[in-house]
Amino acid sequence: MKLRLREKIAYGLGAVGKDMVYMLSSSYILYYYQDVLGVSAIAMGVILLVARVFDAFNDPIMGVVVAKTKTRWGKFRPWLMIGTVTNAVVLFAMFAAPPALDGSGLVAYAAFTYILWGVTYTMMDIPYWSMIPAFTESGKEREGLSTLGRSCAGVGSAIVTIVTMMAVHWFGGSDEKAGFMWFSLVVAILFIVFISVTCINIRERSTVDLETPSVSQMFSSLMKNDQAMTAVVAIVLINCSVYITSNLVIYFFKYDFGGIGWYESYTLFNMFGGAVQIISMMLFYPLLRKIAENVKIFYICIASAIIGYACLFGITFTSMKSVFILFVPGFFIFAANGVLQVLTTVFLANSVDYGELMNNRRDESVIFSMQTFVVKLASGIAAFVASVCLSVNHLKSEEITEAEKSIDFSSSVDQASRLGLRLTMTLIPVVGLFVAYFYFRKKFILNDEKMEEITLKLKGSTEA
Repeated sequence: MKLRLREKIAYGLGAVGKDMVYMLSSSYILYYYQDVLGVSAIAMGVILLVARVFDAFNDPIMGVVVAKTKTRWGKFRPWLMIGTVTNAVVLFAMFAAPPALDGSGLVAYAAFTYILWGVTYTMMDIPYWSMIPAFTESGKEREGLSTLGRSCAGVGSAIVTIVTMMAVHWFGGSDEKAGFMWFSLVVAILFIVFISVTCINIRERSTVDLETPSVSQMFSSLMKNDQAMTAVVAIVLINCSVYITSNLVIYFFKYDFGGIGWYESYTLFNMFGGAVQIISMMLFYPLLRKIAENVKIFYICIASAIIGYACLFGITFTSMKSVFILFVPGFFIFAANGVLQVLTTVFLANSVDYGELMNNRRDESVIFSMQTFVVKLASGIAAFVASVCLSVNHLKSEEITEAEKSIDFSSSVDQASRLGLRLTMTLIPVVGLFVAYFYFRKKFILNDEKMEEITLKLKGSTEA
């Protein structure tokens, strides 16, 4: 039975909501606690990294918990709803730090809420992506839903990327702390509404009656599924590269691009990038898919991102009088990132079939729990790298008032600090992308021909 339009829309709305939450946390938590509340960059970097190490233990365990769940509503939807509600509450708390806190108390509050945010996000993210193999057929339908999910997730990310700073100043005026608090509340409410729509309209159509693995069996299964591990490593490297840039881009516009209109330029650039990312997932990927298989599209995207970073680095040594010149490298980077988000989900979904054939287990929760972990791990590593960059290059902004939006902050930064920022934003991501390319090219074998072969074998064993 093919997916109905209502089911596709409901699943896509869930992706919009959850990635709005994720982007708000991953891209603005460092800015909120360092710039708005005054926590040191290094302290925040350590907190974000430690939280992700903690998730190394939490995420796989959650995958096992989901796999063991048996209710009248299925095994995915109960955790999807519980995780969503609790994560929305924690998100609001994270961006609503009590005004009485300062110093070590504020650091402790940031650490506690961010770790709790990661735990609750895992509770809903694992079942969300694990649902794909449970209610779709192998092949085009699954690939189509993965594409839709990632495209809608990109829409959610783009919305937050575009509107956050505008909304913060609309809600709070010159008080960014109040602005972030009220904007996070709006995002949290939308998150609950969208996931509720998903849970109401999505039903599991097929399950596989297998013995639920223990934690040790789970890690053993993952180690045996070399294609899942290859996809996981690629995701870490790619996301680390992208997140380093996304964490530092506001500092680049403020301290390097500069000018009295830096804030407007930053907003305009984000609007352009968000639009390109959405278009790349909804239009570029389907067009590329008609002429090339997924593995080749992956290589094209890696090359596109590297070209974009090289152009960005070169442009930073020009006068940069107009933000529109940054649209050129931005196009290559954002377009590549949009398509890569779709591809990595497709690769993981395909590795579920591969693992079932090789290991006689269909461990969708186990494999997709790794996706959740590695995405958050990448954001933690990227945030730590960004915090070190800010500290070493002495880039620290105070709370921005309405009047200060017209100040040229770049005049207070020396050339060495600008160079350090540029290198961190461009050179490190390029290295990560090159490593991802060579590793993936050597290890990954699930091309279109191989997946057709696996699908036929699985259908044959089921019929037998």
